[in-house]
Amino acid sequence: MTTTQKVPLLLIGVGNVGQRFLELLIRKRDTLCDRLGLELILTGVADTSGVAICPTGLDPQQVVQLKAKGQGVAAYPRWGQSGGSALEMVRTTEADLLLEASPANLEDGQPGLSCIETALSRGMHVVTANKAPLVLAFPRLLTLTRVHGVQLRFDATVAGGLPAVNLGQRDLAAAEIYRLEGILNLTTNYILTRMAQDGLSYDEALAHAQAAGHAETDPSLDVEGWDAANKLVILAHSVLDYPATLAGVAVEGITHVTAETLRQAAAEGKRVKLVATAERDGDRYNLSVRPAWLDADHPLAQLGPKQMGIVYHTDISGVITAAIVEETPLPTASAMLRDIIDIYLLSAAR
Repeated sequence: MTTTQKVPLLLIGVGNVGQRFLELLIRKRDTLCDRLGLELILTGVADTSGVAICPTGLDPQQVVQLKAKGQGVAAYPRWGQSGGSALEMVRTTEADLLLEASPANLEDGQPGLSCIETALSRGMHVVTANKAPLVLAFPRLLTLTRVHGVQLRFDATVAGGLPAVNLGQRDLAAAEIYRLEGILNLTTNYILTRMAQDGLSYDEALAHAQAAGHAETDPSLDVEGWDAANKLVILAHSVLDYPATLAGVAVEGITHVTAETLRQAAAEGKRVKLVATAERDGDRYNLSVRPAWLDADHPLAQLGPKQMGIVYHTDISGVITAAIVEETPLPTASAMLRDIIDIYLLSAAR
C-alpha cells in the first residue's frame, strides 16, 4: 500500500500558467495520490489582488472559479486578504514548497526573486516558471540551495513543457556538450514558419500569432531575440556549468527577415529559424541568438509553427534532439508538476 506524503505548498501567480497548474491539481489529484503517493495541499496563493491563506488547504477549484469571474484571490471566502503581499506570505506561512509563476521582471527580478530567496532561506523547495530570477541571480540562488539543503527546479523556464533543462542536467550529466542548439521561443518560430509556408509578410504573420495567442500585444522581447537569449543563459548555467550573462550573448532578432529572404533560403534548400546556440571554444562557450539558415533536414528546420526544440551535440551520447508541440500553457504547468514529482519521488529514490 502506498504511503501518502502530504506536501503543503504556496503558489505565487495565477495567470495562464498558474491557473493551469491549479487545474492540474484538480485533474491529477487521484493519480498523484493513488499512483505516486503525493497529496499536494494548497495552503497559500497570491496574485495582484492580495493573498488567500488557509493552513488546512484552499480549494483549487474555487480559486480557478474566482479567476474565471475576473476576480482575484483576495475575494476567496473567509481566507482572502486584500492587499496582502506574496513576499509576506512566503515569510510567514508554513509550507514545504513554493511554486513561483509570477510574470518575469527582467529589470530586477521582483517580486519573484525575493520570494524565491526567502523560501530557500526558510528551507522550502522551490519550483519556478519565472525565468527572470535565474537570469539575474543564478549563482546566488544556487548557493542558497546548498546552504539550506533544498532544491530549486526550473524546467518550465526554458521552452515551456519541453524537458530541455532536465534532459541536459540529468540524462547528459556525464557527457561533454560541445554544441547546443535550440528553438526556444514559440512566437518567433510561429511567425517565421507561417511566413515560409503561407507566404505571409512579417506583419501579417505577427498579427496571426497575436490573434492565436502565441504573441503578446508588445512582442518586442520575443521578436528581438531577448526571450531566447534569457533562456540560453539559464541553459548555460544549469546544463553547461558556464557562468553566462545576458551581456555575453550576441543577439539578433527576426524583424528584418523578409518573405524574400525566406524564398531565397528555400531555393537553396534551407529554412530560416531563430536559433539559440552555445558553441564550445576551449574552456568557454560562444553564445548567440540569431536567424540561421538551416539545412532542410536539420531537426530544428523541420519544426512546425507551434513547436520548440533543442539539440545537444555530445561526446558520448551522440546527438540528442527533443521537441514539443505546445498549443497552450498547459505543458508549461505540467513541467512544474514534473519538477515537483522529481523533488519528492525521483530524487529520493536515487
